Amino acid sequence: MPVLPLRGLAVFPNMLLHFDVARPQSVKALDEAMAAAGPAFLAPQRDLSVEEPQPKDLCAVGTVCSIRQLLRLPGGSVRVLVEGLRRGRVVHVTQLAPYLEAEVEAIAPPPVRGSVRTEALIRQTYELYGQYAELAPTVPETMLAILASDDPGYIADHIAQNISLRAEDQQAILCELRPVRRLEKLCRILRREVEVLTLERDVENQVRQGLEQNQRDYYLREQLRVIREELGEGENDEIAAYRARIARAKLPQEVEERLLTELTRLEKQPYGSAEGAVSRNYLDVCLELPWGKYTREKADVAAARRVLDRDHYGMEKVKERILEYVAVRRLAPDLKGQILCLVGPPGVGKTSIALSVARALGRKLARVSLGGVHDEAEIRGHRKTYVGSMPGRIISGIRRAGSMNPVLVLDEVDKLGSDGRSDPAAALLEVLDPEQNAAFRDNFLELPFDLSQVLFITTANTLDTVPRPLRDRMEIIELPSYTDLEKLHIAKGYLLPREQKRHGLKKSQLKLTDQAILRTITAYTRESGVRLLEQQLAKLCRKAAMAVVTGAEKTVVITDKDLESYLGAPKYHPQTQALASRVGVVNGLAWTEMGGELLEVEVNVMPGTGKVEFTGNLGDVMKESAQAALSYVRSRWAQLGLDAQFYKTKDIHVHFPEGAVPKDGPSAGVSIVTAMVSALTDTPVVPGLAMTGEITLRGRVLPIGGLREKTMAALRNGVGTVLIPADNEKDLAELDPAVRDRLRFVAVSQVDQVLAQALEGRPLERSAAQGVPYMPVVRGPQPGLKQ
Repeated sequence: MPVLPLRGLAVFPNMLLHFDVARPQSVKALDEAMAAAGPAFLAPQRDLSVEEPQPKDLCAVGTVCSIRQLLRLPGGSVRVLVEGLRRGRVVHVTQLAPYLEAEVEAIAPPPVRGSVRTEALIRQTYELYGQYAELAPTVPETMLAILASDDPGYIADHIAQNISLRAEDQQAILCELRPVRRLEKLCRILRREVEVLTLERDVENQVRQGLEQNQRDYYLREQLRVIREELGEGENDEIAAYRARIARAKLPQEVEERLLTELTRLEKQPYGSAEGAVSRNYLDVCLELPWGKYTREKADVAAARRVLDRDHYGMEKVKERILEYVAVRRLAPDLKGQILCLVGPPGVGKTSIALSVARALGRKLARVSLGGVHDEAEIRGHRKTYVGSMPGRIISGIRRAGSMNPVLVLDEVDKLGSDGRSDPAAALLEVLDPEQNAAFRDNFLELPFDLSQVLFITTANTLDTVPRPLRDRMEIIELPSYTDLEKLHIAKGYLLPREQKRHGLKKSQLKLTDQAILRTITAYTRESGVRLLEQQLAKLCRKAAMAVVTGAEKTVVITDKDLESYLGAPKYHPQTQALASRVGVVNGLAWTEMGGELLEVEVNVMPGTGKVEFTGNLGDVMKESAQAALSYVRSRWAQLGLDAQFYKTKDIHVHFPEGAVPKDGPSAGVSIVTAMVSALTDTPVVPGLAMTGEITLRGRVLPIGGLREKTMAALRNGVGTVLIPADNEKDLAELDPAVRDRLRFVAVSQVDQVLAQALEGRPLERSAAQGVPYMPVVRGPQPGLKQ
């Protein structure tokens, strides 16, 4: 008989099925079967993607069917109605073209013996099929036909034909010749289909409930709005609440009009719309701002002084400036807000003093960190129409503070970044200008906001990266680094008690001598501030807590001799060679962000052809100072007793040790020229001497910066005499008394004076043309001057 391959479906015995046939080979097979009025063999195709199947592509078991009806369709395809007669299998293929033809062996169904297990399996099938019929969208009404039969094979075939199954599941049931096993497979398939359909229904119900709830809310709100309009009640509760908040806020007229306009726009928007969400966010932000709310500040100088002294040791300049502000506020309460900038190295307490100012004045406080900000929108805000828009950090800080006159701390203003699109430092120009910030407009608010009563305090480590226009708007207050004595007082009065409290130690359980603290400062830390010192004290507290908890000691007493057992080997050692008398080596003084440093300058002179080398990771400015020093030495060859051609017959190498550390600046000029003269004349340098100052080609000594830190470094390394420029003599009054009383300062204005003080046994002849006095100005201890 003709063989008809089926794709994606199967025909079961005793079942009627109609389907469309489009492949020419299958249409010819049907035509042959109709012409011969005989049956056809319909076998499922294993791989649905095969367009021209061969006998090997067909399932082993198919169905012998009679062709009941054939209907021609446009395009050459046909629609056929077939009735399954019995299962069968191909015995021999007799023809491959123009259609498949084969000898088919009919498979007689095996007899079924009734049993309790078979009855239970049939009942389970009824139950599963009933569940499937409830869950499936379309299932034929075949329940009566199933209930009327007790043949498990017929029931399995009937259900498999009338429900939607995967092709492989239909083929598995068709190929199963044993009726009971066939029904067992169908039960497993039905159970899986019921679970899948249950999950699909749950997901569909969840989606439908969400949509129905949104639609229900929308319709109810629209109906409520229409009903209120008909009754003349007007707006809903949300609009009324916003209107009441606007009325209670006592806003400026322009702000109130703008918010009422935005409220009218919100009222016209349907609930849940994107525009409505934008309007609600805008109204909430504007109404949360402290319009017209001012904190009553304490204009009490004595109380402010007590707060500042309690929180910080030293910092007299900063405290004096804050107390001046408090005094002026008492006499002139209408004074506009000030802009202060605290500049100093890390760890000296810039941020903490700014926080103490708020407590001293009794104002609200808000802190804004500007480190790494590189977008102007972070300062001025985003347009409210953007998704996720918000006001800038200034308005957000005012919003957090809840007052129109808070202390706003702008931390790390020197760390502001910029790119090709925006410059946040430029956006701060309006914020930090008392003449403009009375009507500051944030991009989100689009309303004038008064910042004139805000006390802005900015902090920075350096002013080099702060733009000049922004620097001009701020009053600069420099916070110098701490001396060792100041660090001792800070450690005893502030850091150690705080660390003991943090680590749960009583005062009696840990005792630290002053010498131990001083040795911790000098041998284990090298900084301008006290952050590393606080870390070392915390380490000592941990060690003490361990000893107390383990019962080793009830009271831990730490002296300077015990520090190595607690903190390990010292990290820093004083430069003892600085006190020795050496040729070609001079102790210079340098300023770094971590404080002052003793910077040695070494010069070596060798026979050669006049080459000059500079090493030590030097910057351009320092190299230029070395060139100026060499030019000065060449111009004074006669007074120095040098050969007139020394610059042609000698190679000079200038080196700064610690070559991995970058070095730059002009203040090493006097050190370089002294080291050159010492090396060229083979004259030792006076021991225990350090110097700093910039030089010119004509031998003048120019002033330098960072004198406080440099002199502290000299004292820390055991130096007794420091040569400073004469123009820096006025800065000696600002030094710490402990430093000023223990060092001998020599103010010099010419390089000749430097050489006369620094070189042993080689007094220079005074040039009558220059008229330089030999006797420099001396301050501090005077063990005796070498004339």
